[in-house]
Amino acid sequence: EQFKKEIKGKKIEKVWRRGKNIIFDLSDNKILLIHQKLTGHLLYGKWELKKGEWQAEKGPLKDDLMNRFLHLIFWLDNGKMLALSDLRKFAKVELLDKETLEKELSSFGPEPLDKDFTFEKFKETLNKKEKGKIKQILMDQNIIAGIGNIYSDEILWEAKINPFKEIKKLSDQEMKRIYKAMREILSKAIEVGGESIPDKTPGQFRRISGEKGGFDKLRKVYRREGEKCSRCGTIIQRVKIGGRFAHYCPQCQY
Repeated sequence: EQFKKEIKGKKIEKVWRRGKNIIFDLSDNKILLIHQKLTGHLLYGKWELKKGEWQAEKGPLKDDLMNRFLHLIFWLDNGKMLALSDLRKFAKVELLDKETLEKELSSFGPEPLDKDFTFEKFKETLNKKEKGKIKQILMDQNIIAGIGNIYSDEILWEAKINPFKEIKKLSDQEMKRIYKAMREILSKAIEVGGESIPDKTPGQFRRISGEKGGFDKLRKVYRREGEKCSRCGTIIQRVKIGGRFAHYCPQCQY
């Protein structure tokens, strides 16, 4: 009730992203922060309450099961609604002031696609770590913001780097391959609308229209354990690194 009271009537002035957080700058110095977590995604459209369930009018908002787990709906003054669908219910929604937001984001590393995040800065960022496996380093939000399990796997496959490789053992040439792959993979993922793996979670992201992302056709290793590597034909493996799973080719990632 307090959340409703504080957010009602606020104007959305800007929407931006930092790492995996979606941030809405609101009027009166308020900030709406949403972290979608494993299966959460924002949707934009119209819904009606029918027989105790919120139902969309038509299209993927109505037809795609992953878009039906609505836990939060904002009514907008243009007649549309902004909704959060989340199968696993892990998503985080907070209403903050700007000072609190700054503290919350202060530990984040640089954005991987920022124009000023050059290879030299990337190398400098990695070299700050005394030890650690490259897979874990790429996923550490305090080092580089925004890279998760799916894209760290895809980046390392593209760069031909073993996820277990220690950071201090990477050559300049290997770092350059990782940097190049990181920029290319993430840019392509944004271009095609993210990853929506059929019948798999995580990987059930949807665009704001409710449509699936198109990265699945480009996925080389993530969740492809037991399949042949498209580059060398070796069977892709799934292994645990620091509590998370990595998918890689043991032959051409070294």
